[in-house]
Amino acid sequence: MTKVKICGLMEAEHVKAAVDAGADAIGFVFAPSRRRIDMKWAAELAARVPENVMKVGVFVNPDAAELKTVYRNVPLDYVQYHGDETPEQIREIGLPSIKAFSVRTAEDVRRAAQYDVDYYLFDAPGTDFRGGSGNVFDWSLLAEAGIPSERTIIAGGLNAGNAAEAVRQTTPFALDVSSGVEREKRKDPELIRGFIRAVKERGEA
Repeated sequence: MTKVKICGLMEAEHVKAAVDAGADAIGFVFAPSRRRIDMKWAAELAARVPENVMKVGVFVNPDAAELKTVYRNVPLDYVQYHGDETPEQIREIGLPSIKAFSVRTAEDVRRAAQYDVDYYLFDAPGTDFRGGSGNVFDWSLLAEAGIPSERTIIAGGLNAGNAAEAVRQTTPFALDVSSGVEREKRKDPELIRGFIRAVKERGEA
């Protein structure tokens, strides 16, 4: 069954809503973003998350030492790289990893094969910040990636209305949603529950 990651969580009530609704992973953003969170508060929120729910930290071109400090102290299960990190940099840091790729063309998708990471996240190009544009990219381009679908994560413009179709077209490891479960730029427990239900109920059909 496709897993669900709720990203950009900043408030305890929304962490609880995601966990209670069956989220498989939650994401904390440590990169420049309106959803940015500091390490201390992320650690307090992470303490409320069961061990079976993955905790992912989102970074853009991070300093390796600072990244490892956050990874250890929150603690995180995966580092999600959303910047210009090279395959060599990620390999040298040596932490469980997800690499995000902004998809405009088939070439953007093929570039993923250069990386040796645990999971590959394909997203629509960002606007003010890296990622998080709320737009959908052309899912058919993923056929160019040469990446097993069980190691792909789909993001960008997802919501309860299109989640099932995203799963049908791409059969990914997980869907990653942020703005699609927000009202007026703030996470909404009802939308979080609806999105998770849309994915999970499809998997049971």
